[in-house]
Amino acid sequence: MIGFLHTAELHVATFGALVEDAAPGEGHAHRVDSLLLDDARAGAPTGERVRAHVDALVAAGASVVVCTCSTLGPVAEEVGAPGVPVLRVDRPLAEAAVRDGGRVAVVVALASTLGPTTELLVDAAGRAGRVVELDAVVCTGAWADYEAGDLGAYHRGVADAARDAVGRRGADVVVLAQASMAPAAVLLEDLPVPVLTSPGSAVARAVELARA
Repeated sequence: MIGFLHTAELHVATFGALVEDAAPGEGHAHRVDSLLLDDARAGAPTGERVRAHVDALVAAGASVVVCTCSTLGPVAEEVGAPGVPVLRVDRPLAEAAVRDGGRVAVVVALASTLGPTTELLVDAAGRAGRVVELDAVVCTGAWADYEAGDLGAYHRGVADAARDAVGRRGADVVVLAQASMAPAAVLLEDLPVPVLTSPGSAVARAVELARA
């Protein structure tokens, strides 16, 4: 069974559907704690609470746990769980983004995501022996739409920022760094460069780990 730790309820259906599509019959369990993201953004410690959620998922039968919040990803990997892989949602994404080197546009709507994501990309590039140039694209206005529940406007704002990164800033690959951004990729199918999102690749990796 695959366990998921989310900071937004909307991710439960998204990741549940991805598991059922990628691995029919594979069980999945979810825990949602929206206050974790608020605390992380405020600089409050979150490690003990993340560990408690991971432990609860393992107790429920999870053989791998995915943290779907990019801001909390480093904490989730650090606290871990003995004998159970804990995967941050954007690690497979980062590995794919740096595979060919070049200029990587890192699109975030939440500033607290930028540091953990860029650090992950630098680490992934180093492990792969690639040279990359990271171009931070922060579309803060889009996050206000997300918080207001206007997901259509949110995804359009993300897509506009990504399109600008390719058209005016010369990106070779676009990373939509937050899981909530994934639907914006549909609006960018005409771009001449890859647009990478995290949910599908994270679930694929989690399925591999669960079946190992």
